[in-house]
Amino acid sequence: MTFETIKLSCDERGVATLTLARADKHNAMSELMLDELTAAARQIAANKDIRVVILSAEGKSFCAGGDLAWMRAQMDMDAGMRSGQAGKLAYMLQALDTLPQPLIGRIHGNAFGGGVGLASICDVAIGVEGALMGLTETRLGLIPATIGPYVIARMGAANARRVFMSARRFDTEEAQDLGLLAKVVAPDALDAAVEAEVIPYLSCAPGAVADAKALIRALSAPIDESVIQHTIGALANRWEDPESGEGIGAFFEKRAPDWSKEQS
Repeated sequence: MTFETIKLSCDERGVATLTLARADKHNAMSELMLDELTAAARQIAANKDIRVVILSAEGKSFCAGGDLAWMRAQMDMDAGMRSGQAGKLAYMLQALDTLPQPLIGRIHGNAFGGGVGLASICDVAIGVEGALMGLTETRLGLIPATIGPYVIARMGAANARRVFMSARRFDTEEAQDLGLLAKVVAPDALDAAVEAEVIPYLSCAPGAVADAKALIRALSAPIDESVIQHTIGALANRWEDPESGEGIGAFFEKRAPDWSKEQS
């Protein structure tokens, strides 16, 4: 399968690398990228020769969140169409989250919004010193809805309360404290740290690894169809609130939204 916004490769050990490849857009997620990530996840899940997956990205940023053109287009959609777009993100995350293979996140740069969601679905996510992260949706009058179940599963509700609503940016050291990242390393140590996570799996029975990962999901709070539909509905409802129009409009017009009390 040929992709335009991502890359997928696999080495002779069965270690696959899934790479976000919109470096010029800071790997912001477009509708096409969501579709391609979903397709890639299904392809990986069906390939029994793949033992481990590394989620990485090209360019300066890991993932800037939602693509601006995609968000602008949603401003002109009706509620049903917006729900469909929210569903693309929700089901892409589900497809990656439920991979039978372990997923190792190589978070080499900034990650905002949906980028935090991608880090949250990794079994282990490793970040670099100096990068920033944040759940920035409420600055636009939106909410981190479809990524929410995975963020809360990773951080826990208590830690999520620290960053889920305020849209503040935080560094990778705080992200580790929140439980979002397992490790933070110097940029030149990132590949070695990722490889150190990969190697142990190569001596494990792949079927047992898959069953152990499935057992974790079975013993955890379910992220099932009802949860996914709830998050899609919550985001669709937020789009209908005037705050979202004001927030996104202000962003594109490079001005403060009318609710902002931030000191200049």
